[in-house]
Amino acid sequence: MLAPKVMIPNTQSDIQIDPTQHQQLLDFLRSESALANNQHSSVSLTIAKHLFSKESHRNKNIVLSPLSLQVVLSIIAAGSDGSTQQQLLDFLQSNSTDQLNSFASKLVSVILKDGAPAGGPRLSFVDGVWVEKTLSLQPSFKQIVSNDYKANLSSVDFKNKICFYICSLFTTKFKCINFVLQYFGQRSEFMGCKKTNGIIKQLLPSRSVNSLTRLIIANALYFKGVWNDKFDASKTKDYDFHLLNGSSIKVPFMTSKEEQYIRAFDDFKVLGLPYKQGEDKREFTMYFFLPNAKDGLPTLLEKLASESESLKHKLPYDRVEVGDFRIPRFNISFGLETSDMLKELGVVLPFTNGGLTKMVNSSQNLCISKIFHKSFIDVNEEGTEAVAATATEVFTSSGMGFPTRLDFVAGHPFLFMIREELTGTIIFVGQVFNPLAG
Repeated sequence: MLAPKVMIPNTQSDIQIDPTQHQQLLDFLRSESALANNQHSSVSLTIAKHLFSKESHRNKNIVLSPLSLQVVLSIIAAGSDGSTQQQLLDFLQSNSTDQLNSFASKLVSVILKDGAPAGGPRLSFVDGVWVEKTLSLQPSFKQIVSNDYKANLSSVDFKNKICFYICSLFTTKFKCINFVLQYFGQRSEFMGCKKTNGIIKQLLPSRSVNSLTRLIIANALYFKGVWNDKFDASKTKDYDFHLLNGSSIKVPFMTSKEEQYIRAFDDFKVLGLPYKQGEDKREFTMYFFLPNAKDGLPTLLEKLASESESLKHKLPYDRVEVGDFRIPRFNISFGLETSDMLKELGVVLPFTNGGLTKMVNSSQNLCISKIFHKSFIDVNEEGTEAVAATATEVFTSSGMGFPTRLDFVAGHPFLFMIREELTGTIIFVGQVFNPLAG
């Protein structure tokens, strides 16, 4: 018999902020975000560069939310100490866990607050922590994840009810993410998600959780934005998209004759497509980074990652007239287990030596086993829909002048990102090598 489902709230509607407080928080973010988001952007692009350049992922469509992954790492840092915590802080380019927690609190409460009621993008960001019922969370850690990260805390039976999975549901009514925790009696076989018409149906792989599991930390981020200037679907036509092997494929391209935010450099161009803004002050934009050379994406990513502090100076802030302007429709679903990547980037101790002494009251040496991440994005004439989820298991053991008109034809591999303009927070980042590959 199925045990009761444990649900994480599917909206941030429980966070009530009056206009004065909202403005104060925005002012706080604006004043402190310069350093924090330079660090965030640097870490985001470092992750993207490393992941995109790996042989197993080279020349493949990828989308991920570095924000989602960094939030999980920040929570782990809050529950660690000593050299383990310092290694996490070094990777996240932060001076202290207090700094991470403070910024995360404002980020979750303001920047990632649902904007749909105010006419802006639909946003839902949720965190969850599941702990083995024989253990208890350290009071200080519990307070941090509950207050700063707005996480839902649940006690479950990992030891006896080991067949366990987390899946995310895409609810038709609210268009938000729910985490569902289901666990079964003494049954060892894996039971898949049923009636989950979700975008990300299963985050943790089959049998990835067992009787040694002590803690799971997970989050999900959902974004759906409508373009400020929608594309006319009747004008979408098939054109050639050039692949790296020298061949080309026919792909539906969206087009427009309206002025666009475009900036040209010596070897690449940048396009900014703003989303419809709500009544609050947040602004979200999707950026397309298009190298001039058909095979120039790896070089462009290397350049952006090495100059992450000047990223904002490469973004377009003025509309220009367009000549030939075409953007392919595409959708991407991507997932990976990130522990190997993080170890290669220098985050080793949380997976080996443990040091997670501030998480739970336990004499056992706890360490991170796996960190799973899944993302999805759909870009079409109306706008963008994107989802990301990350889960951790803890076990024992220089610009050119603007010409009169600019062409922007994304007819070969390009980089994209979704960014909140007030703080510079990168929500999603990805690469497209074949718009039809999914």
